[in-house]
Amino acid sequence: MASPSAISILDAIATSRKAFENNEAGAREALIDQSRALISALEIPSEFVQRTFWAEPAQSAIIRLAVDVKLFQCLQEAGDAGLTPSALSEKVGVDNALLQRLVRHLVAMNVVSFQDGLFRATKLSNGLAAENYQHSISICYDATRPSFNGFPEYFKKIGYKSPTLGGTDGPWQAAHNTELRFFDWLVATPPHLQHFDSFMTAYRAGKPDWHEFYPVAERLTAGFDASVSDVLLVDVGGGKGHDVATFAAQHGPVTGRIVLQDREPVIANVVASSEERAFEVQAHDFFTTQPVKGARAYFLHSILHDWSDEDGLKIVQNLVPALKKGYSRVLFNEIVVNEEKPTLAATNMDMMMLAHFAVRERTEADWRNILAQAGLKVVNIYNYPGVAESVIEAELA
Repeated sequence: MASPSAISILDAIATSRKAFENNEAGAREALIDQSRALISALEIPSEFVQRTFWAEPAQSAIIRLAVDVKLFQCLQEAGDAGLTPSALSEKVGVDNALLQRLVRHLVAMNVVSFQDGLFRATKLSNGLAAENYQHSISICYDATRPSFNGFPEYFKKIGYKSPTLGGTDGPWQAAHNTELRFFDWLVATPPHLQHFDSFMTAYRAGKPDWHEFYPVAERLTAGFDASVSDVLLVDVGGGKGHDVATFAAQHGPVTGRIVLQDREPVIANVVASSEERAFEVQAHDFFTTQPVKGARAYFLHSILHDWSDEDGLKIVQNLVPALKKGYSRVLFNEIVVNEEKPTLAATNMDMMMLAHFAVRERTEADWRNILAQAGLKVVNIYNYPGVAESVIEAELA
């Protein structure tokens, strides 16, 4: 099938513009995708190579440097008044001539602006000045980028085969000369774990939560039967409880208990917090049998994508004995890769999983296969425009 022409893409952009003006869901993301497609249709190979291997790597390196010297914060504080090159140089402690060359590239890449002899912040650079994005830049450049840079040498060395799923000899270990798994390395090398936690808060920022497009009233709260169990929802491996907190805030008060589960150290930190909670907490390792029986729903957010099929199957099998047939649902908030039209968000994450965990994101066929092995059937898959992750609803077959 021929690639779409620039004219057809422009026509699609015109349609998406109307949707964007009407604030339709997914319109902004559609415009971004179409804009990327337009660049691909218009670029000649020499421009593609220069953008991919010069402009974009230089941009990410300069932005990483900007974190160290607080460049974006200085521009944000200056506001509309802006800063002269010499004033900005003095504030960030970078040689004026060097600074102008570096920041000029960010101007060309539309990260900051320059007009009337003054550097000024943009909406984008002000967003990047926030601490969670500063940490995200650091973890992505310092920890994750080397794994991608090492792809050619690593895969050549192992004969261009898939790495051992979930193993300790993947691209990550080769790039960092370590035998540690990704999370173990983060813990052992501060402040990377803190930066990764910040990255995770930034990763889903601005996107609807799962319960905003999953039909909660129809599929969850309706039919709740306290005589089966007084638990409405169990968040398995839910970390500090972001998902159940937002669920309770939007849909509460609800009939039935909401339970957050994670490993003992994580739950201990949640308990130590003085914040009020609309949910209960329980220490639980999802590689052991699920202790809460007969709940209306068990929710797993981005759990299985961290694990090989073998380990993922064990996690699901540990849930199965707790389920009541025809009543309990299992909700997997995960990426479902479209084989014909994969989104950049899906393939981005798949490359992240390949590089750092030697695991993969799954297609719909993959999901149906692994859940069937555990004795579950897929009831429905719920999607939302512009959101990378779907909600896969499953129950006992």
